[in-house]
Amino acid sequence: MTVDLRTARRSLHGVAELVLAGPQYRHSGTIRLKVVPGGFATVKEPDLRVTGTELVCGDREVPLNGATCRELATAVNAEAGAAEDLYRDGSGVDPDETLGVDAEATRRIHEAFGRGHEALSRFAPEIAPVLWPEHFDLGISFDEVNYGVSPGDVHLDEPYAYAGPWEPRQGAFWNASFGAARPLRLLPGATALFDFFMEARDRTAHDRPRSPQ
Repeated sequence: MTVDLRTARRSLHGVAELVLAGPQYRHSGTIRLKVVPGGFATVKEPDLRVTGTELVCGDREVPLNGATCRELATAVNAEAGAAEDLYRDGSGVDPDETLGVDAEATRRIHEAFGRGHEALSRFAPEIAPVLWPEHFDLGISFDEVNYGVSPGDVHLDEPYAYAGPWEPRQGAFWNASFGAARPLRLLPGATALFDFFMEARDRTAHDRPRSPQ
């Protein structure tokens, strides 16, 4: 994981949490975000999105790099800040922290979310994938299993796919404390990510539950 990718991930997480999800929660009562081509967006008012390295509101485009979340929110007539009293974790980004949003690193993150959205929509077409601002991951819950894609975090410092049965399973496939995780670089091509979700579903059905510690 390069420094630029880690910095861009933290900065985009901050924007998602403080500039999109927080204002949306205060206005419309939900923190859910969605993946859109080349970025991510609110699902309800206010209508805000990140496209590439810019915050977009109507016909206004505001560069993310070098700005703060407070400046970005002010530029689109919003108040910067996370939704209060909903979760403990988050980006850790201060509203007045200067953001570092490298174009190539940002493209890789958006690409990971785009691949995840495509695979999840194919895997469970009746469920809309949600980009959650708490952990900045795209996911669904289906038949008591969480499936999704993360751009990287404390578990794995690069974009990865995951599957987490609500009742943990045992076996070599389940290589993480929460279930299974695979770097996206090991899942190339149009169908590999979809195939991972399918295998996780099948193994959940056939593998034994993990014994209590």
